[in-house]
Amino acid sequence: MISERQQEEASLYVLGALTAAEKETFEAALRGNPALRDLVAGLERTTALMARAVPPATPPPELRDRILRRVEEEESRPLSASPVMPTNPAFFFVAAADPTGWKQLPVPGAFIKLLSLDRERGFALLLGKLGRGVRYPAHAHQTAEDILLLTGDLTIAGRRLGPGDFHHCDAGTSHPVNYSDDGCTLLAVLSLDNELTQFAMS
Repeated sequence: MISERQQEEASLYVLGALTAAEKETFEAALRGNPALRDLVAGLERTTALMARAVPPATPPPELRDRILRRVEEEESRPLSASPVMPTNPAFFFVAAADPTGWKQLPVPGAFIKLLSLDRERGFALLLGKLGRGVRYPAHAHQTAEDILLLTGDLTIAGRRLGPGDFHHCDAGTSHPVNYSDDGCTLLAVLSLDNELTQFAMS
């Protein structure tokens, strides 16, 4: 049996985002739980595929300048409740239970959280969360998107996804209403000029 918290911890474990103490506790649970080990192995395989699936991209110069100005503005502000990522970190951790950094989307019950940016390759890593029964409106994709479901359920284009399931959509495609019956958490790889990335950075 795998709890929803263990599913989320497994995802952060694969990403190397647990603290040393959290990692030690999770690995102890991992040794005694074959189902949890299988989940971690599946997440590792899918994460590796996601990393290879993201094509190198060079953002347009005006986007780069806009992002750098935004970074300079953020660095000059006083510390807030949201985590501020170092400009050149060797390591950066986000604990599974850390409530900071989540942003409410215009859709009630939908949230995103920026985890990291790769400006050289032009993509961002984000967490997304939908509450129980939340319906995300139909939308078009100006850029490609990769989604790995971490916990709960998510129905996209009529297909119900569960933990460990992966979905890719190309730029120029569109989705009907996406929805979650019981709520979900997902990991998304998006380009820097994706509107959700821009919203998370704002």
